[in-house]
Amino acid sequence: MTTLTPQPQIEDIDRPELQPERPLLKVFRLSKEFPVRMGLTRRASVSAVDDVSFDVTKGSTVGIVGESGCGKSTVARLVLGLLNADHGDVIFEGRNITNLIGHERKAVTREMQMIFQDPYSALNPRSTIGESIAFPMKIHGVGRRDAQERAAELLTKVGLSKAHASYYPHQMSGGQRQRVNIARALALNPKLVVADEAVSALDKSVQAQVLNLMLDLQESLGLTYLFISHDLNVVEYISSRVIVMYLGQVVEDCESSELYARPLHPYTQALLASIPDVDPDTHETSVALEGEIPSPLNPPSGCRFRTRCPIAEARCAESRPPLKSAGEGHMVACHLVAGVEVAA
Repeated sequence: MTTLTPQPQIEDIDRPELQPERPLLKVFRLSKEFPVRMGLTRRASVSAVDDVSFDVTKGSTVGIVGESGCGKSTVARLVLGLLNADHGDVIFEGRNITNLIGHERKAVTREMQMIFQDPYSALNPRSTIGESIAFPMKIHGVGRRDAQERAAELLTKVGLSKAHASYYPHQMSGGQRQRVNIARALALNPKLVVADEAVSALDKSVQAQVLNLMLDLQESLGLTYLFISHDLNVVEYISSRVIVMYLGQVVEDCESSELYARPLHPYTQALLASIPDVDPDTHETSVALEGEIPSPLNPPSGCRFRTRCPIAEARCAESRPPLKSAGEGHMVACHLVAGVEVAA
């Protein structure tokens, strides 16, 4: 017997508490390949992102982790429209923004901003800090005086002083420059901020300061973060949900506390086991991963992780494991994880 979901009555349409929660960002079956030249005549393609799907709810922080080359940064650029997707959709606030161009794309960029990895190269060395922060506002039609006042306000909001507006990037430390990049990302009052390895270039003590700043800003401004990093400790600290990628595909997706307490995919288990333990009395053996990451030019058949997986079986080479539900919002793509059901 089919169970029908009751529809809201006309008088209930304006009552948000009766409506299902809609994610701020929905990525659906996103794929991207890059053409490469093999010699003089032969051409091939690199599968950077392959059928990736996930949701980001408003006010949350979703972390994306994985080894270098797994497609994390490509996903970020596809979400922001810096790259064009080959297949799939990016839905922002219920609107498909995948193929927007011109004025429509410009309008969306006000709502979605990025914090880049290198705090120095992300800033124009010939522009003052105040000019760098005010620049995106001027592009979107904000007057010069208003832009300068807003830039000064943002500097104090990220823990700097208004006097820093007259500084040049080379006069500031790495941590200060990244605070400037955060201020610039906030200049247009975005709803979604994509942080691509935003603290990886900073010292550990400075990392903690910047992460705490991002959490404070999230609480005070109602921001939503898509946080990309290879540092599992950083992701655990800041993220409410974590997506694990391997060779362009999602292999696990669940709440942060659930992932670190009960990792199901062998790759996730290996990643977590590789985190250094500061307790000298702890002697745990890491999960051994043999071999190198396969080339994205010629990925393995079936499960892409099978060539390095310590428990791989013959069926792992025959078909790609679908993303399956392990309950409580825990999704995993592995043939060998027992007691899970294929997600609808």
